[in-house]
Parts: sequence; structure tokens; C-alpha cells
Amino acid sequence: MTLTPALRRVGQAHIATPRLETPFHPRLQALSTTNDWYTWAGYKAPHSVFDEELEYFAIRSTAALFDISPMVKYRISGGDAERFLNRVTLRDVRKLRPGRVQYTAWCDDHGHVLDDGTLFRLAETDFRLCCQERHLPWLADSAEGFSVTIEEETETLAALALQGPTSFSVLDAAGFSGIETLKPFQLAAFLHEGHEIIVSRTGFTGDLGYELFAPAGIALSLWDRLWQAGELFGLRAIGYNALNRARIEAGFIVANADFTTAETALRPDRERMPDEIGLDWLVDPEKPFFNGRDAILNARQKKSLRYSLVGLEIEGNIPAEHAIVYHRKSREAGIVTAGIWSPLAKRNIAIATLSRPFGASIVDDLWVEIYALKELQYQKLMKRAKIVPRPFIKLERRTATPPFRF
Repeated sequence: MTLTPALRRVGQAHIATPRLETPFHPRLQALSTTNDWYTWAGYKAPHSVFDEELEYFAIRSTAALFDISPMVKYRISGGDAERFLNRVTLRDVRKLRPGRVQYTAWCDDHGHVLDDGTLFRLAETDFRLCCQERHLPWLADSAEGFSVTIEEETETLAALALQGPTSFSVLDAAGFSGIETLKPFQLAAFLHEGHEIIVSRTGFTGDLGYELFAPAGIALSLWDRLWQAGELFGLRAIGYNALNRARIEAGFIVANADFTTAETALRPDRERMPDEIGLDWLVDPEKPFFNGRDAILNARQKKSLRYSLVGLEIEGNIPAEHAIVYHRKSREAGIVTAGIWSPLAKRNIAIATLSRPFGASIVDDLWVEIYALKELQYQKLMKRAKIVPRPFIKLERRTATPPFRF
């Protein structure tokens, strides 16, 4: 194929286009010894910062700081904000009080999941929606007839996840007075350099942890405030690989990793309903009409759900990520979407999508096919798997209020 000069220039410009850098990037760049970066929503983000094994143990043993600024963030406000969000999301937003956070998801009219995320109620008519994918056109179309204002604040709002057993001690030492009263899924406002920042007791690790949201202009000074306070509490900066291990242990799912979102699915059989990815508990059929309601309830009534998302415990210690799951070693039943050897649970664990009836009425005699590289040769291993509840770990410190001091 021969490229015209015009196409060649377009291609070169695309290659030369730099990834965006988050407000915290200068600090991460200075700390990085692995130089291991990936692209998250157009931003340069670290797979690891210094050592992904030690970064994981920072989450579980001390405290870890993870830059979540690339997470897509929408500010939704106005007199109809509650009614609008109740129309597009699965849970009853009327039950979400100001100062609280709600994990939720939203679907298209066919009941297929568009994304999941967290909904923050900052005030009576003021919300923040955080998620993996961008949905501004869909949100704007859905808002027709509602008195709401929708603004994307991904670029202007810096965000950090501070996770781990000493995370409370770090915030306390940094001068966040009253942080000990914050309950899980609760938020509060604090001042930093004369600006309001929001701190919520939320996270993606299944551990004690917080998320901080601040104007981009004060991001570096906020980082420095936490970093200085965390020196005596083992605070470390981490990348996604360590966070991913922790979220698997916590049984959390990731859009376009454990399920394909409806807008990105190329084939109809790749779309998923909430019940097919373990989010059936989010659906509130008693609230006013919401997107996908009829399709979801109809699928339940007709028992036409096609998939199950399950937790697996697998014999051995070789991670089974992307392994095929079989029934009786012969019939293909599904695929592992995420799998690790868990240092905390001391088990080989995985999240898998199974085609029903597997994972629903058929739950026994499951096997995974793992290809393990040994001495430059792949060895096929068939390992027994059993369905187990998620989360794979439960930590008392995650919900203890006030938090323990470590």
C-alpha cells in the first residue's frame, strides 16, 4: 500500500501526538524507576513506579498513592439532577443523601450495561459521576427535557486514591481534621491552599482507603502535603499493576476487561445485562422508570439471561488469566477475565464469565486450561476450579469507624 503525502502527514502527526499528562505527572515522573507507562483515557499513566510486587504490598501493609486523574468525571447539577440521574442509572438516587457516594451502573434501552462507576451527591442538586468511559453525548441526549447542566471536569479536576491500612494515619498527620469520623461511602469537604477539596472514603482495593478530588492548579502541593505526612507511615506511589491485584482480591470488575460495554461491543453477543456481570443487586425495580428497566425485568421473567460472572478458586499457584474454562474437561464453558495468585488470601483466584447454564444451574466439575511457560516450552495444565463467593478477601479495617491506627 502506498500512502499519499497527505495521509503520511496525518499518520506522522498521530504518532507525534503526545499523551496527556495528569496534574500529578511531575511527581510520578520523578519517582519512576521502571519507566513503565501506558495510556489511560488519553493520559500517560504508570503500570508500575518502582516494583509492582512491593507496590502491591504497600496497599496491603502501609499506604499507597495512585493517580486517578484520568478517570472520567462529570458534574451534573440543576433542579432536575436527581430525577435525571434516577432515570439513567440503576439504583434509586432518591435514597442517596448529600455527602454520600453510591456505586451504580447505567444501561441502554435494551438493558445492556454502558458502564459502571461512582455517583457522589455533593449537595441536594449537585452530583459528580465518575466512570471508565466517556459518555457526554449520551448523557446530553438523555438530558433532553430535564433542567440539568452537565459538564465534564476530567481535565480540571485532579484526583488521587490513597489506599491501605495507614491511609487514615497519613490524612490525620497531614492535618485533615475530623477525617476519623468519615464512614465508608461518605464524603467531606476540606480546605487546601484556600481551595475546597473533596475527600471520600472510597476506593478500588477492598482495603481502608480514600479518594481525594482537587482543582488541578493545587494538585502538586496536595501531593507534597500527603507525601510529607506519609513518610513515617510507609507511603508509596503505585501503578495500575499493583492496583489490579488488589481489585481482583476485592472481587471488583473493570469495564472492557471483565465485561464489554454496550457502546464498544462489536458483536451483539458481547453485550451484557447487569445480571450477567454480577450487578443484579444494583437494579431497583421499585423506583420510577429507568433506562433498560423493561428489558432487564423481562429477561429475568423469561429466564433468558445468557451469562454468569463468577469467582473461581483454582488448584495450584499458576495464575489463569485469559484461560478457557471447561466443564468435565471437554465442553467449553467460558473464559477467565482476570486471575492472580493472591498473596493475602493464599489462593489462586480468578473472575470468569461463563455461558449459562454454567455458573447458574451447573456449578460442579469445572476446569481451566492453563498454558505455563517452563524452560522455554509451554506446558498445558488442566486445573480443577470451583465457584466461590466474591470478594475473595474481607478486611475488617475497610469498614471500621473510626479507622484503626497502624
